[in-house]
Order: sequence, then C-alpha cells, then structure tokens
Amino acid sequence: MRTYSYNVNGAQYDVTIESIQGQVAKMNVNGVLFDVEILGTPLTEGDLPEAAAAVAPAAAAPAPTPTAAAPAPAAKGAAGAGTPINAPLPGVVTKVLVAAGQAVKKGETVVVLEAMKMENNITAECDGSVTGVCVAAGDSVMEGTTLVTIG
Repeated sequence: MRTYSYNVNGAQYDVTIESIQGQVAKMNVNGVLFDVEILGTPLTEGDLPEAAAAVAPAAAAPAPTPTAAAPAPAAKGAAGAGTPINAPLPGVVTKVLVAAGQAVKKGETVVVLEAMKMENNITAECDGSVTGVCVAAGDSVMEGTTLVTIG
C-alpha cells in the first residue's frame, strides 16, 4: 500500500493505492474508493515509485505569491471534531457561508457547490458550532470530501 499527495488546480488529493490486481488498482482518493483500470502494461506494487519521490517535485516548486486582492488562506483549515458535512457530488466550491466558531442550525446553508453548471446549497445536518472549515471558494472537491464539520 502506497500513499501519495497531489495538488491539482489548488485542490489537494491524498491518494492511497490499496492494491493492484492485474489491470485494476483499488485506490482511495480523499476517503472515496475507486477501481482504476490500468492501461498498457500491468503494474505491481513493486513498480510504483516511493511516496517521498512522488511528493518531492511538488514540494520543490515555488509557491504562488499571494496578491493583496486574494482571499486570506486562513479561511481554509483542518476538519474539527464533530459531524462532517461532505460533498454529495464532485464540483467547485463557489461560496463558504460559515466560519469556524459560528453557530448554525440544522438546514442552514453552509457551502454553495457548483456542479454541472448548477449551484447546490449544502446544508447543516445538525445544530451546533462550526468546528472546522476544510474548503475555500474556488476549491475543486470530489464526492465525499469533507467541507465543514459541526460539533
């Protein structure tokens, strides 16, 4: 089992290759399982690069310099303790309507997610306080990605 981290268009993806059998790799991408068909020559786990080698080139690339007009990156943080509010489908976050520490009621919109040119209101599943905001406007997310946690 190998784990890799990738940054694609500003969105981070943690990929774990669970197993490889013939032409199919079982992969966990940000907590969502996929069966991925390998095209070409079949691979074995021994053919995969070491995780450190896969991450090193991304770390060596210079980080983009934020401009004064860019939103503060502090708005996006780690998941907190509590109930995770997950993306029901893949899309792009267009608005984050809550901040850490904010009180929310069940049914209140916490994130707006654009998918297939439609805006989807993602709502709180319970009453409580926001313990973590894991995304920012402009982030691309996969189905099952934690957007916000409520404790």
